[in-house]
Amino acid sequence: MAILNLHHLRLFRAVASDGTLTGAAHRLNLSQSALSSQIKTLEASLGHDLFERRGRGLVLTEAGRIALDHAEAIFRTAEDLTATLRETGRGRRALRVGALATLSRNFQMQFLRPLVGRADVEVVLRSGSQAELLRGLDALTFDVVLTNLAPPRDAAASWLVHRLAEQRVSLIGTPARLAGPHRPMRDLLAQEPLILPPPETAMRTAFDALTNRLGITPILAAEVEDMAMLRLLAREDAGLAVIPPIVVQDELASGWLVEAAQLDDVVETFSAVTAQRRFPNPLLAEVILPDRFQ
Repeated sequence: MAILNLHHLRLFRAVASDGTLTGAAHRLNLSQSALSSQIKTLEASLGHDLFERRGRGLVLTEAGRIALDHAEAIFRTAEDLTATLRETGRGRRALRVGALATLSRNFQMQFLRPLVGRADVEVVLRSGSQAELLRGLDALTFDVVLTNLAPPRDAAASWLVHRLAEQRVSLIGTPARLAGPHRPMRDLLAQEPLILPPPETAMRTAFDALTNRLGITPILAAEVEDMAMLRLLAREDAGLAVIPPIVVQDELASGWLVEAAQLDDVVETFSAVTAQRRFPNPLLAEVILPDRFQ
């Protein structure tokens, strides 16, 4: 069996990315004839043509598409190995975390707390959209992604989803708004303006199911994607916030806000998403632990 030449595979990937021999050769600082010869050698070793010519460019054959998928996986593994082994023996290890831009800051802090302030650890935290973060996870930019949205699963996905916590969701508002005799949850939902998460979230879906079951049409004060803004609107007394208490734990402790009622069957799920890596960051074992968030 022929031994696969990784140098040839790297050249193949460059041609596939550029779409022309001329452009790839220029970028690789090779002559076009030398590059063409090495691609032909790779094709011979694999027993299949990897490109077909269309006009002035090259497109991948079916065998070429399969080869490119494997090449990407091979080089991701090599980059993973290099990144992991470079950490060995260093005074400080890095954990690269991507967090959904709208995710509770209190939850992020709770996740990172075991590592904060350690002289041997550097935490790199970036925020973004779910799609951006998952692309970064695939590209080894992140070791872990924190989210409250279930990532899509398909045959190409190699993510591991670790459910960290399932937080109850409550109606939370200012003491002034909730002053007076106790009111049951149903009355609060029917009578008070509400600050809600957007419809595409699991929390809002569960909330809408609850109000539909109770036969209530909520009074909408605001619909807010960002949890920090939702918290601020609750503090400004814009209405009662539908929110997990962990998001406003400081305000609850100080008395700025109070919890009026817990919502039946409405929860917020927080997850950590990692990639299936041969060399996972060892720091992950210190922050992703069963029952740590209970």
